[in-house]
Amino acid sequence: MSTNPTSPSQFALLSKRRFLPMFLAQFLGAFNDNFFKQALILLLTYQGAQALGMSVPLLNNLAALLFILPFFLLSSTAGQLADVYSKQKLTVYIKLLELLIAVIAAVGFMTHNYILLFVALFLLGVQSSFFGPIKYAYLPEALPPHELVGGNALFQSGTSFSILAGMIVAGVLLKFSGDLQMVLVSLLVIAVAAGGLGAAFFVPKTSPHANPGTPSDEKELPEASTSDTAGILKREAIDWRFYRTTFTSVAEVWQNRGLFYVLIGISWFWFYGATLLTQIPEVTQVYVQAEELGVIGLLLLFLVGVMTGSLLCKRLGGAELSFKLLPYALAGLSLFTLDMAWSLQQIAATPEAGLTHVNRLKLYFDLLGIGVSGGLYIVPLYAIMQGKAETNRRARVVAANNILNALFMVVAAILAIIVLSLLSLSISALLVMIGALNALVGYLVLKKTQTLLGAVNH
Repeated sequence: MSTNPTSPSQFALLSKRRFLPMFLAQFLGAFNDNFFKQALILLLTYQGAQALGMSVPLLNNLAALLFILPFFLLSSTAGQLADVYSKQKLTVYIKLLELLIAVIAAVGFMTHNYILLFVALFLLGVQSSFFGPIKYAYLPEALPPHELVGGNALFQSGTSFSILAGMIVAGVLLKFSGDLQMVLVSLLVIAVAAGGLGAAFFVPKTSPHANPGTPSDEKELPEASTSDTAGILKREAIDWRFYRTTFTSVAEVWQNRGLFYVLIGISWFWFYGATLLTQIPEVTQVYVQAEELGVIGLLLLFLVGVMTGSLLCKRLGGAELSFKLLPYALAGLSLFTLDMAWSLQQIAATPEAGLTHVNRLKLYFDLLGIGVSGGLYIVPLYAIMQGKAETNRRARVVAANNILNALFMVVAAILAIIVLSLLSLSISALLVMIGALNALVGYLVLKKTQTLLGAVNH
């Protein structure tokens, strides 16, 4: 196990101004995204579908599409902006936009105006697509290389917790009766957005060419000079034609094959997670035979696993950029997924067994193991992406990654529809497929990245 004796605990970053404000801005933003989406989905499921005369699956899939569409269309533009302009100022502007969107959402909730709520959901996707390249390109400017793994671990674990918290809080507030539930939801979505904006004002200014993470930078990180900024602006004009730059941004990363396959590896994680989490409600209802709280319980197991795996990365793999944890993480993903498929088959054969039957206990353990393996897998890849991207194009690399992530999640949904609906196969069969595919994708990512990027732990 490799460690850096000069590197303090990753939790020490939570006391640093160069990390904490951006962490809070990210944490509160992820909470608000998932709180709003879950509140809207529950509202559509139990009230909106009947009021609008539309099916629940259609409305929920439309909601998912509206949120993810901006990542296809606008991530490339967002990456260009984040590479040229101050990330601190952009964060403030984007969080101000989030606050305005929260007000629109609150009006939609209070008036039960579903069109306004769908507009707010789309706009939340827009602001999230612009914030993504900023937050991940900011970390390598604020943290030295030996802190990147720890910083990404905190980001990933914090995001997992905020996702779960947002979904749980939305479910709790929607249990209140009458107009009170809408008042509480509206107030919270505005309050969280205001908190994110407040955190954004404390994010220090950075420069891609500054020496990050030095002890003297706790008040404010060095900022590029006016002449440097002007030079960047002159050399790097923004191409606003998103319909073209969406493809060119991915094509640009393709020129660096090693980095491209790192992005493929990251996007595979989102494919994996989207495929798995989409099946949780049916697994809860059919196999665990539990109600809505059972869904939260299974999600909790998975997300706690991701948090645990993320926080273990620095301890198990050391502070340097390294692929050393990836083979173990990939093996864990495949083995736990295949065992989960087997557990579901056994549960189907003995449906009368209780919640603590050995097969259900195995199912819970498998979900936790998949989460831990996912955390060990994704954190090193994010750190390598940030550390190996060119400093003046780092945000565009993150933008290309977001585009690929969105594409992989759409493909995951299509695959699930084909396997479960068109072919009428079981969830177990779907899990066997992705568990086997994981071994193939993992081998490809490890082979291509290590060959073309070379050793990264130096």
